[in-house]
Amino acid sequence: MRRHFQMFADYNRWANALVYEACAELTEAEYRADQGAFFGSAHRTLNHLLCADRIWLKRVTGSGEAPTALDTILHEDFAALREARIAEDQRIIDWIDTLDEGKLAASFTYSPVSSPTVITQPLGPVLAHVFNHQTHHRGQVHMILTSLGRPSVVLDLVYFLRGDGKRWL
Repeated sequence: MRRHFQMFADYNRWANALVYEACAELTEAEYRADQGAFFGSAHRTLNHLLCADRIWLKRVTGSGEAPTALDTILHEDFAALREARIAEDQRIIDWIDTLDEGKLAASFTYSPVSSPTVITQPLGPVLAHVFNHQTHHRGQVHMILTSLGRPSVVLDLVYFLRGDGKRWL
């Protein structure tokens, strides 16, 4: 499973870079316009993804800063948000590299931001959720881009594996 999650961390970095590259072509008004996605705009959705990753990494590593709300705007400025995303993707890659099968099978306990309950789960399925969550919201940004008449961004894992991700085959 470790290699599987290493591949997903690398794919996550690749896909995020493509989404940010496409969003960099938007006007400021387009970038901030509510297009009906769960978090409204590309700006708010990209901030949410960074929030969620920081929350999960804080839970599983015990380090780093994590917002207390899922809709926190961590960066108003696109360039600063992009730099933070690049750094967070590298942080995820570096942390995944420290895991072994024992750590992936081990359980940890946390409380969701949206509910004050206590949950104990094994790390492996939680990591699957983290990467699936990224894919879900990147898909929403993709919808925002296409609704604005922008070119479709090819984000499928198979395209990553045929190009930048060949080493995972």
